[in-house]
Amino acid sequence: MDTIPNSPAARDIAYFFHPVTNARRHEQVGPRIIERGKGIYVYDDQGNEYIEALAGLWSVAIGFGEPRLAKAAAAQMEKLPYYHSFSHKSHMPGIELSERLVKMAPVKMSKVFYTNSGSEANDTAIKLVWYYNNAIGRPKKKKIISRIKAYHGITIASGSLTGLPLNHRDFDLPIANILHTSCPHYYRFGRDGESEEDFATRMAQDLEDLILREGPDTVAAFIGEPLMGAGGVIVPPKTYWEKIQKVCRKYDLLIIADEVINGFGRTGKTFACETFNIKPDMMVLSKAITSSYQPLAAILFTDAIYQAVADNSNKIGSFGHGFTASAHPVVLAVAMENLNIIEERKLIQNAAAMAPVLQNGLRRLSDHPLVGEVRGMGLIAAVELVADKATKKPFDPIGKVGSWVFERAHDHGLIIRAIGDSIAFCPPLIIDAAQIEEMISRFRKTLDDAQAWLRQQG
Repeated sequence: MDTIPNSPAARDIAYFFHPVTNARRHEQVGPRIIERGKGIYVYDDQGNEYIEALAGLWSVAIGFGEPRLAKAAAAQMEKLPYYHSFSHKSHMPGIELSERLVKMAPVKMSKVFYTNSGSEANDTAIKLVWYYNNAIGRPKKKKIISRIKAYHGITIASGSLTGLPLNHRDFDLPIANILHTSCPHYYRFGRDGESEEDFATRMAQDLEDLILREGPDTVAAFIGEPLMGAGGVIVPPKTYWEKIQKVCRKYDLLIIADEVINGFGRTGKTFACETFNIKPDMMVLSKAITSSYQPLAAILFTDAIYQAVADNSNKIGSFGHGFTASAHPVVLAVAMENLNIIEERKLIQNAAAMAPVLQNGLRRLSDHPLVGEVRGMGLIAAVELVADKATKKPFDPIGKVGSWVFERAHDHGLIIRAIGDSIAFCPPLIIDAAQIEEMISRFRKTLDDAQAWLRQQG
């Protein structure tokens, strides 16, 4: 009879298949088991404390261990623990949050549709685009353009929008009708002597060229994160969104703003569409909408889209899309209380106030031999590590040094994220100046360790 050790780590290895993880390596090293969290800190089962510098997965805006969200969930569980929203059914959390989100939106929106994750939300956005164009008599206008290095999720459709090779490789993605245009990372892809504005012009021209090659009558939408997150924290170059939107409007493309990471204060404004003056036809929200205390995402869309979709649902009998847990009342009650806390504690204002502390603090690391670029905005940033600062030469293979830094940071009480050799920071919006300085200090120690390790490696 096979016997399995009974420690939590051994049981994890035996039974738990982890997302975004090297399964064979996990068998060797096992899990780091996080037991509890409080504020910007989490604690493992050995009692070690860590600054959670990525807010979980870009998402725990109000910090860990907030009792008000537990109470909101418990109160709703006692009153109405579950109900669906199919076939004209509704409940007060669904009504109240929908009204609140529409009124919060930076442009005039009409309706809200709920899913359980950003991936499902972007899947739904694709289906809405297709349904909408069928409804208005444009059955050929179906292609959707995303960008290289974009991240929009991991379902079959949203994973196709994602522009990262690891999320496509051996999954047979992307599917048909999903296209990718250039990545607007000026540091990596700007040409010698090319200004940011000229680079943005070239990015917009790349988009227009792709639309013309495919045929404007076949291209339906452009989707983009206002500031790209999981692809490396890529800040759009000056004038980028102005020029991209002009191309989209010229060829009658819907604009979908993926605010899953950006939304609810991350860039120092409620939505990054405000930061970059984006006027979307759809917005996709998730993560900080509940601070990830519960799984939730929302798609907001304009009245023009709603009217066409509503007419078509009447024509064919129903809008044939939805999820068992769409607008789950417990989840929506938690979202409402989370947004109450963000508003009451002025966390968006705190993000704006703490932004220069984070951005300037990380830029002080620019003199470090391993640091090529520091980039970011608000309370999101990345530090790109390079083999040669003068030439921007990356390490070979890309990701080896980033992975080492990610692991080593734990020894200094810091949880970060390595995206290749870019180290991402996205702390909870509650963070204060002293905590930011401590986070950067722990990271500098990690960089010094990495430099010593590289010397040993030769």
